[in-house]
Amino acid sequence: MENKLKILLISDNHAWHDQAILHHAAEADEVWHAGDWLNLDLFHELEKSGKPVRSCWGNVDGQEIRRIFPLHNRFELMGIRFWMTHIGGYPGKYNPKIMPALKNHPPDVFICGHSHILKIVRDPALKNMLCLNPGSCGMQGFHLVRTAIRFTISPAGLTDMAVIEFGKRVLP
Repeated sequence: MENKLKILLISDNHAWHDQAILHHAAEADEVWHAGDWLNLDLFHELEKSGKPVRSCWGNVDGQEIRRIFPLHNRFELMGIRFWMTHIGGYPGKYNPKIMPALKNHPPDVFICGHSHILKIVRDPALKNMLCLNPGSCGMQGFHLVRTAIRFTISPAGLTDMAVIEFGKRVLP
């Protein structure tokens, strides 16, 4: 087996899923979701595919989802430390509740959702930590375009990073 993993990073589907999301999930080795599922319909679709799902719960997620996923999902893959949480913020505007942990134990890659705003940025103040927010793949919110991020993880780091646009947000 190759020492690489293809990741699809999504967030804030707010109970929405469609064939576009499932198509890109099928091309990934793992699907990561940065919270605000609202229900488990998309999770069950991903389970059917056999793809591992890593996630955290978001502020609109109820107990059903909170029993499955943690608020803070910290893990390491191929020597890279990840921290996924829903309300995390970005350089200069981090959630104050997590700032002490970010300063004392910064991950290599910090992943959050919540804002529905796609961001890929490094924070030089925190050991050049890579901050990722995939935007929103759902229909709820103020974002104009539904987005996700695709990348590959290997012992050498993250490569092949690309933004996926699922199309305009329209009310179903």
